[in-house]
Amino acid sequence: MNRKSERPIKITEVCLRDGSHVMQHQFTEDQVRRVARELDDAGMHYIEVSHGDGLGGSTLQYGKSFVDEMKLIEAAVDECKQATVAVLLLPGIGTVHELKQAHTLGAGLVRVATHVTEADVSAQHISMACELGMEAIGFLMMAHMASTEKLVEQAKLMESYGAQAVYVTDSAGAILPHEVHEKISALKESLSIEIGFHAHNNLSLAVANTIAALEEGATRIDGSVRCLGAGAGNAQTEVLLSVLDRMGINLGIDIYKMMDIAEHTVGPLIPRPQEINKGSLILGYAGVYSSFLLHAERAGQRFGLDSRDILLELGKMKVVGGQEDMILDVAAQLAKARKLEV
Repeated sequence: MNRKSERPIKITEVCLRDGSHVMQHQFTEDQVRRVARELDDAGMHYIEVSHGDGLGGSTLQYGKSFVDEMKLIEAAVDECKQATVAVLLLPGIGTVHELKQAHTLGAGLVRVATHVTEADVSAQHISMACELGMEAIGFLMMAHMASTEKLVEQAKLMESYGAQAVYVTDSAGAILPHEVHEKISALKESLSIEIGFHAHNNLSLAVANTIAALEEGATRIDGSVRCLGAGAGNAQTEVLLSVLDRMGINLGIDIYKMMDIAEHTVGPLIPRPQEINKGSLILGYAGVYSSFLLHAERAGQRFGLDSRDILLELGKMKVVGGQEDMILDVAAQLAKARKLEV
């Protein structure tokens, strides 16, 4: 593959953060320790650990964690001998207080995540991460909802705040390969820092989109073992690594060990198969945040609705991460409207 960057490719394993949505944020310390230890032994570069909605996400609105996330971060740091433990922070959910605490416990990288048009709210958090000596990364979520020009504008803001990389984040798994080429290429031409790509597999395009991003010069990519991530999961790490190896790109991670982790360690944890079913498919089709799926299914059961109708309506409304409270409102409105029709 003729990549447009000579920087080494780094991969972040997100099953202990994005996968928290699937686990309904009920990870135990023992589970985190075992997964982190085995990932570290396999040679993983970064392992992201936090509530699915980032630092400070353990709330009634987003879902209460079984174990305090700081204990999980500390446990992962304790197990990792070479991998860097990373955390996610959404301004407005997490604060610089949680960021400082995570850093004190040993987290070495933070991805500061905002909606794709709201990069300005990341300034304080990115700046603080830089002051702490952490790797500070910008994470532009729901990237399909903005034009390429707007994406470049927002990424430049994050770069100006001190971000060492900016991610195109396909939170809904809705971006198509040609759009990945366009967006990553534009960022590559406009920024001097690294470019990353975070995929979701709701349209079965996570690995293909990640390869497209690499072809345009991205050097930061994400994966989730056994697809343990919101919706239909992310780019399946063991599959992605195998594809890259077939392409002559060796990231220094033991593929056999990653296969074993997927089969014997992570697989048994997953409450239901991570497959593209009607729920995850509608997320990509409607362009809705992947973590909304379980909330919409619960709302559908409560109001006697098809969760797909709820998600399609949310997509029309262009809801974004952090607006989970609107799911019940939309469900209630749809149920009321149908009663009036009858």
